[in-house]
Amino acid sequence: MKLRSVLLGASALALLSVGSAKADGELFFYNWSNYFPPELMEKFEKETGIKVTLDVYDSNETMLAKLQAGASGYDIAVASDYMVDVMIKEGLATEIDAKALENFGNVAKPHDTMKYDPERKYSVTYLWGTTGFTYDASLTEADMEQSWKEFFEPREEFRGKIGALNDEVEMYNAASYYAGVEKCTEDPLEAQKVLDILLKQKPFIAVYSSEGTIDRMSAREVSMHMQWNGAAHRTKETVPEAVFVYPKEGLTYWSDHFVVPTGAPNLENAKTFINWMMKPENAAEASNYAGYMNSIKGTGEFMDASLNSDPAVNTPEEYAGLLIPGQNCSVKARDLRNRVWTKLKS
Repeated sequence: MKLRSVLLGASALALLSVGSAKADGELFFYNWSNYFPPELMEKFEKETGIKVTLDVYDSNETMLAKLQAGASGYDIAVASDYMVDVMIKEGLATEIDAKALENFGNVAKPHDTMKYDPERKYSVTYLWGTTGFTYDASLTEADMEQSWKEFFEPREEFRGKIGALNDEVEMYNAASYYAGVEKCTEDPLEAQKVLDILLKQKPFIAVYSSEGTIDRMSAREVSMHMQWNGAAHRTKETVPEAVFVYPKEGLTYWSDHFVVPTGAPNLENAKTFINWMMKPENAAEASNYAGYMNSIKGTGEFMDASLNSDPAVNTPEEYAGLLIPGQNCSVKARDLRNRVWTKLKS
């Protein structure tokens, strides 16, 4: 994802570090990079008078580590499904009783509940999608398999021209699907199979980065990239030959959620923002920008037709059975996964 945000200035960082200052009329927003429309942020500021300061991260684990380290000045963080569970269990999320917000009635099923927050006490769905990989079909005459094999054991024309997400969870999950082992395995022998796949692929990787995937493909710096499906959709705007793959071994289905971190200095402003984002026209603008589907009813009339016509975004029925939901693994499994990732990156 391309960094396209207003980063926290020195004064804001100081506020975040002490976590005790009050900031009436402000909102400190912690989100993935290039994942929220700048124009929509300006619209929110104009309509509410609340000034938004945006800080960005490149993975759920980066966000979690910062919150665990004591950064208590954020009013809203965007967390993936399994990370919502972690934040709640570690006392890093504030109860906001989302169902009591005026616009919660706009939330479509099944997003009115979620596995890790069934009563929606802590979270509201922002956007949702899948993680696969995209390749430039103009660069090969081969009939590409619908398989992670094309990514992990690439054909000659793609070797050295592959972008991978710099994301421990996404890369480990994909390799585990290809290896045929449970992504939350606690068995070191199964984790070794995942590591073997990742190490074998490593010489063919041009870059591990979760930012700039769209620009990298558009500039032809790489010809294949692990991507979230919304990024794949946006890649097609400049690379019409780009193809998003639904691997037969399975791919992760995920959802991202607005969560108010513990210690948020502007709790009421956070609720105002979340409630505002449940208006159909605002949710649709976020989808149109990011390229992902939202959770709000009534957005159809505001959505770009290209989203519904793109199989990368609107998953074809024949691929629906391939989608594997996110999962919060056990501590033992997470430790094993982290050791595999550390070994890969060393």
